Amino acid sequence: MCVEPARHSDLAMPAIEGYAAFRDALLGAGLLVATGVRGLYGRSGLFERVCEGFDALATREARRVAQGSDYEVLRFPPLIHRGDYAKIDHIRNFPDLMGSVHTFLGSEGEHMAMLEKFEAGEDWTRSLRPAEVMLTPAICYPLYPTAAGTLPEGGRRVDLLGFAFRHEPSDDPARMQVFRQREFVRLGTPEDAIAHRDEWLARGEELLARLGLQPKRVVANDPFFGRGGKLMKATQREQELKYELVAQIVPGEKPTAVSSSNYHLDHFGLAFGIRSAGGGVAHSACIGFGLERIALALLATHGFDPKVWPREARDVLALD
Repeated sequence: MCVEPARHSDLAMPAIEGYAAFRDALLGAGLLVATGVRGLYGRSGLFERVCEGFDALATREARRVAQGSDYEVLRFPPLIHRGDYAKIDHIRNFPDLMGSVHTFLGSEGEHMAMLEKFEAGEDWTRSLRPAEVMLTPAICYPLYPTAAGTLPEGGRRVDLLGFAFRHEPSDDPARMQVFRQREFVRLGTPEDAIAHRDEWLARGEELLARLGLQPKRVVANDPFFGRGGKLMKATQREQELKYELVAQIVPGEKPTAVSSSNYHLDHFGLAFGIRSAGGGVAHSACIGFGLERIALALLATHGFDPKVWPREARDVLALD
């Protein structure tokens, strides 16, 4: 079904109660487009302009942070080598979120057998076999295999942007299965990584506050799977390895993380043989901004029509 793009006159902000109501309001305004899969949406031009506005803002801030040491700009596809994926321990910690790519590798006879199942409405997917790649659950993951070896003096600062996948169907429009992250990663000594995390947390708070989102910094944990995950969650919180910047999106519901900052210790350095210039195992840290979540927070806070947003938010995002 073809959905006509929303006009500004159609973008009155409705009363919202609950995640599903917010999703339905976004769909009704044409800001998101339903695909028939929970958590998988098309985005309108207006929605994309908001995402692109924040992305450009993050680029300007990165130039300020670098202070002469420019971030390397790298862009990876939303796929990661299956062998590299296995080294990250994602399968042990988040098996419920992963996505594996499968394809047909059989003979002509096997193809005909698969088609018979397809035509009969049976499960033809059992005829597929694993490809070499997995869907990327976090956009910094493909970076670390490429960083194997000894880092240059001063380590590395890397600017990343890409799509991530997490199998997490939900009525909450902020919990998309496919979404974009803008990340800034630091590889180097423990001191380098911690300083990066702390500086970007402060700058992230400042950026979001300028947009009128009233962010709050909280100690957080990843959604580790199973009974063993409870201990890992507690350890992550106790060591304060993960912080989130949360903002209110749906009234009455728990605030949503729109940015996440993680200190990985030497996890990726050990997994991929990355060493600092001094010879020690490299440590890493990253901060990620969820572009769709920030756009949703802005739409929920200021209304569906950017023309009526506060002047500073419009100017910062170059929406006029």
